[in-house]
Amino acid sequence: MKSRAFLYIILANLAVISALICVFPHLMVAPGKLLKGHQGMEQDCFSCHSKFLGPKAEKCKDCHKVSDIGVVTTKGQPIQGTTRKVAFHQELIEDQCIDCHADHQGVMKYRQGKQFSHALLRPATKNQCESCHQKPRDSLHEKLAAGCAQCHDQDKWKPATFEHEKYFVLDRDHNASCSTCHPKSNFSEYTCYGCHEHTPAKIRNEHLHEGIRDFENCVKCHRSASEHEGGEGDDRD
Repeated sequence: MKSRAFLYIILANLAVISALICVFPHLMVAPGKLLKGHQGMEQDCFSCHSKFLGPKAEKCKDCHKVSDIGVVTTKGQPIQGTTRKVAFHQELIEDQCIDCHADHQGVMKYRQGKQFSHALLRPATKNQCESCHQKPRDSLHEKLAAGCAQCHDQDKWKPATFEHEKYFVLDRDHNASCSTCHPKSNFSEYTCYGCHEHTPAKIRNEHLHEGIRDFENCVKCHRSASEHEGGEGDDRD
């Protein structure tokens, strides 16, 4: 008899919980308050969720037109302060909004930056870094003409993979700080007079004596510590 009463109590509780979930789903099962832009829809879960299937990209696109994301707001107002040259979301292979975004401020307030992969981009867009990323404004980057892929890959931004040895070998005789060869942290220029006893006048006379008139770009002929390495050896890619 007691077991039957206990069963009835359990069933009654389950019935009450089920009813509350159906009537007040946003209070019973919501993982947190909605983001500021979605707070007007707190009473209408199905504006974003499909029954028994959760949120779907199709629901997102009812309000967020893909071609407008990053360009104008859902109210048609231009987005101010953006530095991107293209609408980033237009370059994605598929419209899988939930892969990167969540609209509840719960445990996972947002997923953006953690789940994103450059593999989601169209092949023609993958190497056009500056269409989405603003070029760093430091002396190392501002005068570089080559693309980001010369030093960086798309799996992680740091560390860079710049191959200094393609230009000059930093061996035991050249274990110097960057500023020794690149004054004022200007990496677009270099000098060999930061630590050598040579002077521009002495180097000029020595090279002219050897019949060498092109001697301003030292690493064109000297890529290591060997002073006898000279010659037109500039076979860099």
